[in-house]
Amino acid sequence: MPVKAGQLGLRQSDALFHHTAALPEMLQELAQEFDLTKIDAVGVSQKPRPVEGSYMPCFLAGVSAATAFAAARDIPLIHTTHQQGHAAAALYAAKGEALFSQKVLLFHISGGTTDLLLCDQVRTITTLGTSTDLYAGQAVDRIGVRLGFGFPAGAEVSRLAAQCTEEIRPKSSVKGLQCSLSGLENQCNALLAAGKAPEYVCKYCLLCVADTVVRMTKAAQKEYPGLPVVCAGGVMSSDIIRTWVQQRLPQVYFVPGQYSSDNAIGVSILAAREAGLWLM
Repeated sequence: MPVKAGQLGLRQSDALFHHTAALPEMLQELAQEFDLTKIDAVGVSQKPRPVEGSYMPCFLAGVSAATAFAAARDIPLIHTTHQQGHAAAALYAAKGEALFSQKVLLFHISGGTTDLLLCDQVRTITTLGTSTDLYAGQAVDRIGVRLGFGFPAGAEVSRLAAQCTEEIRPKSSVKGLQCSLSGLENQCNALLAAGKAPEYVCKYCLLCVADTVVRMTKAAQKEYPGLPVVCAGGVMSSDIIRTWVQQRLPQVYFVPGQYSSDNAIGVSILAAREAGLWLM
């Protein structure tokens, strides 16, 4: 998306326009790599989360394209959500089909969510904990944009953080299954004002997110002992976050970056399942 320098995203009307404009070209590119007549079902995210009232206009672009394609080909159209797509991609990457038949504790941490979820076969998702204010991805992006990076800034923040060799003790704010991340932005701004290097501040920011995951996981495991724990969402593709968490909770599943950040993989998996093409 064409986000201008210094800005933290697009207005929904602009995002809808750019999504709609990009789809024909993307479909043409796909046709160069795959025979579109061999597609047996279409899956599409119709909203951010599988709850009443969840809505973002930019999802209308994908729904319109998917509906037209499925109708023209006379094939099933399966509606799912952005969150379920991330969940399915993460579960599949973590352990193939095995985690689709049980309950799982799932972190979905991105620019628009910092949620600890109870995921049951990806059909039912219950929010157990969340941020009471700022989302983790928002904190990362705000620090990155302040340092001059483009939006979204997660990849650049991670790259810079990897250059810091100092030992850091993050200060996270967690009460039970709830967390607060507005203080993280203030802490990072204070560190920059005090003269700390950008590399240090980026690493501090990511480690605070990682420590938040550790503390929320331990709280959830007291209430739901024995359940697998999987981390999904773009923010969780950070190697710094993964290393910090797995040093303290070795059994937590982190998945390769392309499965953690791209929910289209999960949407296709769910479409195949619901159309009777997978896990029959």
